[in-house]
Amino acid sequence: MDRIERLADLRARVAGWRAAGERVALVPTMGNLHQGHLTLVREARGRAERAVASLFVNPLQFGAGEDLDAYPRTLEQDRRQLEETGCDLLFAPAASVVYPRGQSGQTRVEVPGLSEILCGATRPGHFVGVATVVCKLFNMVQPDVALFGEKDFQQLLVIRRMVEDLNLPVEIVGVSTVREPDGLAMSSRNGYLSADERARAPALYRSLMQAAQSLRQGVAVAEVVRAAMAALRESGLTPDYVAVRRTDDLGPVTEDDVNVVILGAAFLGRARLIDNLSVTRIAAA
Repeated sequence: MDRIERLADLRARVAGWRAAGERVALVPTMGNLHQGHLTLVREARGRAERAVASLFVNPLQFGAGEDLDAYPRTLEQDRRQLEETGCDLLFAPAASVVYPRGQSGQTRVEVPGLSEILCGATRPGHFVGVATVVCKLFNMVQPDVALFGEKDFQQLLVIRRMVEDLNLPVEIVGVSTVREPDGLAMSSRNGYLSADERARAPALYRSLMQAAQSLRQGVAVAEVVRAAMAALRESGLTPDYVAVRRTDDLGPVTEDDVNVVILGAAFLGRARLIDNLSVTRIAAA
């Protein structure tokens, strides 16, 4: 597996694959890889002849006071893991390659509506940074298919909407959340957790599982949310939000909506944990 940093080298390599009639899959990452990322790469290998992973800690999606400087950077370890997983190419550009005019001079991509709710309310501007860098990566790599984990469900929908609205010729594939044996969704930020915090962290998944069961039994959405928030507090987590939304667009749920997703975010020490579960609930009679 080669590591490429320059855009011209990337495009030359992809052009060679294209000339050979090979499909290209992209897995965008910020590095500090775990089995969730590697699952995406393995899935990419099954959907295209060539798999590219990008590694770029995107400053545009970090807000003031967030963990940009502290975000773990483990390039050599990541490179080894990608190579062992069968990745063909690691694209690891410098910020000057991605944002040659700097962040302030960068044209930005915004997906209105989806970007301001839930995680977007807590992290204003976050999804503008995500949409912008993903759009740029799509233009740089020009993949046929790109793969994203469903743990970041709102991010996945933002990217799908962007691709649809901008008519980008990229198939977007969501891959099921990869979890630890105790249910905690794998995340690069789990490394921030102390031993005690790590023991408490699965409470987010447990609260969503209980909420999902209640929704399937016909319990009212407001009561489901209230109970989940209380369960998080009782477990020592500080809830950011718990919400039940329509699966396709994260709109408010009506009595007739059957396919919904319950999403939650909570703070635990230095970490902000997110998770979600899709639910088929009982429709109103």
